Amino acid sequence: MWSVKLSDSQRDALIALVKTQCEPGPAVTAVLEALSLARWDDLPEASLPWDSVAELARAQGIGEADVVWDLAAGMSPKRVGHSHARV
Repeated sequence: MWSVKLSDSQRDALIALVKTQCEPGPAVTAVLEALSLARWDDLPEASLPWDSVAELARAQGIGEADVVWDLAAGMSPKRVGHSHARV
C-alpha cells in the first residue's frame, strides 16, 4: 500500500488528470471516489493503548500484532485472540 500527502490543489489536479486520461469504468470510479474523500487533515490522531494490548497478548499467549489485528477487526477486548489456534 502506498501513502502520499497531497495539498488540496495537488489532489484536485490528480482528480482532473484521472478524469481526462483514463477510460471510464469501475476502477476509475473507485479511484475518483477515494481521491475525493481523501484529505490528510481529516484523519484523526490514532493511538493504541499499548499497555492493554501487551497485557491481552500475554494473557492469551499471542503476539501484540494479533491483538491489534483482532481489535481492528472489531472484536471486543474480552474476545480478542479467541480466533487464534494455539499449537
